[in-house]
Amino acid sequence: MTLFADIHAAVLTALDALEAEGALPAGLDRANVAVEPPRDAAHGDMATNAAMVLSKPAGMKPRDIAEALAGKLALDPRIASAEVAGPGFLNLRLTPDAWRGVVAAILTQGAAYGRSAMGQGRRVNVEYVSANPTGPLHVGHTRGAVFGDALASLLDYTGHDVTREYYINDGGAQVDVLARSVYLRYLEAHGQEVAFADGTYPGDYLIEVGRALKDAVGDAYLGKDEGVWLAEVRDFATDRMMDLIRADLKALGVEMDVFYSEKSLYGTGRIEAALDDLRAKGLIYEGVLEPPKGKTPEDWEPRSQTLFKSTDFGDDVDRPVMKSDGAWTYFAPDIAYHYDKITRGFDELIDIFGADHGGYVKRMKAAVAALSGNRVPLDIKLTQLVKLKRGDQELKMSKRAGTFVTLRDVVEMVGADVTRFVMLTRKNDAPLDFDVDKVREQSKDNPVFYVQYAHARIQSVLRRAAEAGVAPGGPDDLSVIADPAELALVAKLAEWPRLVESAAQTHEPHRVAFYLYDLSSEFHALWNKGNAEPALRFWQEDDPATSRGKLALIRSVAIVISNGLGILGVTPADKM
Repeated sequence: MTLFADIHAAVLTALDALEAEGALPAGLDRANVAVEPPRDAAHGDMATNAAMVLSKPAGMKPRDIAEALAGKLALDPRIASAEVAGPGFLNLRLTPDAWRGVVAAILTQGAAYGRSAMGQGRRVNVEYVSANPTGPLHVGHTRGAVFGDALASLLDYTGHDVTREYYINDGGAQVDVLARSVYLRYLEAHGQEVAFADGTYPGDYLIEVGRALKDAVGDAYLGKDEGVWLAEVRDFATDRMMDLIRADLKALGVEMDVFYSEKSLYGTGRIEAALDDLRAKGLIYEGVLEPPKGKTPEDWEPRSQTLFKSTDFGDDVDRPVMKSDGAWTYFAPDIAYHYDKITRGFDELIDIFGADHGGYVKRMKAAVAALSGNRVPLDIKLTQLVKLKRGDQELKMSKRAGTFVTLRDVVEMVGADVTRFVMLTRKNDAPLDFDVDKVREQSKDNPVFYVQYAHARIQSVLRRAAEAGVAPGGPDDLSVIADPAELALVAKLAEWPRLVESAAQTHEPHRVAFYLYDLSSEFHALWNKGNAEPALRFWQEDDPATSRGKLALIRSVAIVISNGLGILGVTPADKM
């Protein structure tokens, strides 16, 4: 239990008492009764909407319920006051001892503080990155990788059984282009001069692949028609690119549980099986789509195609799964892939796509709804573009890739920890400016530094105290935590468990980063106040007893910062 959960339980117990006394009708639905921080901190420590929620079903005025509830709650030793406000909101102020109990709980639970069983072991598949295996990951992939990885960690932290998955797009025409590009590097490795046509991949990252191909096959492909070497070079190049991508992800601290090949769906009956499932449900038919809205392209002509009735599940138009020439559309293997996820027994699916996949959301949700009989929800999160900057200059080119900035470039410039934290300083669907100079600044305006500095400051104080033989105290030493600024810091610590659950429910890991910044702000404010008021300093050199209580407070702050950074995949700083 946590303090918010404890007070919520106290509200429900008080409602039980009112029902038993006949002051409230029995059997009222309390599912929407909540206890939350008030919007204005001046109104109290917590607020409950119980009277507002129960008024209509009870047939009573909200204020009448609130006043009766306030009388019951005022008897709770943890509640200093219960005040009715407005039409019937109930604002609560807690005693200092109630807040001190939060510190005691954090010290006792340590790394477990904030963990939740909310997920109840539900199996969740989080698919992210899933870049074409045609080159190194770029800065846009970096954002998707960090967001997906943090979301997976957040769901794991809240009791879900999470699988991290990468879908290898190795079944399309782009992999043939990769093979031809590697073949050019192979010829180059044999001393031939080559020219890269438009549409091929001229990046330097393929030089080593071409040399490796030469080492593997010698001159076997020289002067040969591509029909001889295309398939083998495609497999060779894809494997090498995936080795590169795995190394890039590892540099960022991302490790996948599953790498699933699109190519494995072809020629194995899996695509046919997925479409047969839809056909059996009456959702596949032969038809002709209407021309695109707006100006019709000159080369458009009506053609009979095999279509999926995605409009039955909220899509704008039905979607083709097989072309008139019998070839699969790009949508067909994606349907089969998600069908495979469903048959693997996942209770929930989450896909992390780039912003350019916005038009793909409805059709994919429709397919999953149809295949699972609306049993398995699919949440698709879009990550917006990242603009990498150095001051006023936008960085667009990479020596390694030739045409874009790579993930590895970013990590080498600022480090994996900074990269991960910065990528979560905006909501996933908001554009992000990543200034590599700004993130090196040691200021409040740099959230990475500000949070890490809070943790490092705490560790420095704890080291200094340890050198003097003084350790953070326990529950019996916490009475010294009494100043309003100290209690405000504890109140922020108390929000952590409910923040975690809320962020997991909404699939928004950026809220963890925001919370850590706010918690660090409270800590730094108390530190600065201690500079002016010696009694508020965490280390009282001549008063070990007082020091133990104050050290316990900041130790609890360090624990929560460490727990939060762990979700984000960032290592806490002990020194700066």
